Amino acid sequence: MGRLVFSSSGDLTRAPRGSRAGRGSFLVSWAGRAAESLFATLFPADCRLCGAPLLRISRLPVCDDCLDALHPIEGSVCAVCGERLLSPHVASDDCAEPRCGLCRRQGPPFLKAAAYGSYDGGLRELIHLLKYQQVRPAARVLGRMLAEVIAGLAPAFEEARPWLVPVPLHPSRLRQRGFNQSELIAQEALKFQPAIRGLELHAAVLQRTRQTESQIGLTRHQRRENIRGAFNLTHPGEVQGRDILLVDDVFTTGTTVSECARVLRRAGATRVWVATVARTIKTEATHAGPEFEARETQPTVAATFK
Repeated sequence: MGRLVFSSSGDLTRAPRGSRAGRGSFLVSWAGRAAESLFATLFPADCRLCGAPLLRISRLPVCDDCLDALHPIEGSVCAVCGERLLSPHVASDDCAEPRCGLCRRQGPPFLKAAAYGSYDGGLRELIHLLKYQQVRPAARVLGRMLAEVIAGLAPAFEEARPWLVPVPLHPSRLRQRGFNQSELIAQEALKFQPAIRGLELHAAVLQRTRQTESQIGLTRHQRRENIRGAFNLTHPGEVQGRDILLVDDVFTTGTTVSECARVLRRAGATRVWVATVARTIKTEATHAGPEFEARETQPTVAATFK
């Protein structure tokens, strides 16, 4: 269990409990407020995102204002990779849904990738709290976001319920961090949306067998070559004929999840979807029209790689 810190209000990392009516409930509430006030006076703490004072005891050191500021991606996005589009009205030749130029030219090995929010600002910092500062209660908030993404994809699953497969870390990175953030977020996601409660987490399907160089500054072709052969299956035959939902914390360039999907499809997986908490958004929206297909823009943040 994570250590107690402060929050600006209630503990948003815990599910609400039923309230008790009567004098006993009032006394408990009064005693709790008194204790929190005393602790806030003796042991002041600040929000790890904005620095505002935290007034209540919580396991997540993030204030309400910062959590409320975490919004889903707005506007039209590519129906395949989730990249933001400039025009929501231009569809590809063989599909009624809009697609970016890259997905029109060469579709990825997954059917669809969806993310909750843009990988910047408070969402980026919240993910970093989990990954680099080991603030594990952040996984619950991120899990709620991932649950919303998965629920949005759920109608496409039809009768088959895909396996939830987190993108794995290399064993050396796993030892260093102590946990796989993608697996931790997926575990939390399964506790929320009723639409996804029938899904099962299979964390040992994929394994990462090779550490890779940073993706920063590499061309698209170089990124593909850098990640090629970094993943394989622990038991190749177990995914034959199955649907897979890959889950990860961040979709940066899409190279990692594309390589994982390629390995799964090659082993006989029928369909692969991708769900992430966040994704990088390009500095300029991508046109969906054919006259702009060759145009490429750069991500708003440097591509990071696990």
